[in-house]
Amino acid sequence: MASRAFVPRLSSASRSFRALPQFQSRSFRSTSRQFQEAATAAAVPVKRPVGAFRGGLFGFLLGSTLAGASVYYYILEEYKVSNELLTEDIYALQASVQRIHSYVTELENKMGQMKK
Repeated sequence: MASRAFVPRLSSASRSFRALPQFQSRSFRSTSRQFQEAATAAAVPVKRPVGAFRGGLFGFLLGSTLAGASVYYYILEEYKVSNELLTEDIYALQASVQRIHSYVTELENKMGQMKK
């Protein structure tokens, strides 16, 4: 008896399963315009966002490079200034040595004339 009680319900459930093949037999159809839009959308490369790690690494390398370049040019400028000062001091020393040399030769000439 219990088996007969569920028979009508199963038969109604089987009728609902018979209605499903109408939806399954439907095929995919699209117009050429929609197909072209889909093709162009797929052809455009997707830009990946810069992640926090890559952005941080890029920022660190950029900052380090800029700091290194600025320090290099600062040291190069300081070297040029110190080199110019040293060159001026060398020329001043050379001029004073030439003056002393001329004074000494003049004194030697006077001493030589006094001895005669």
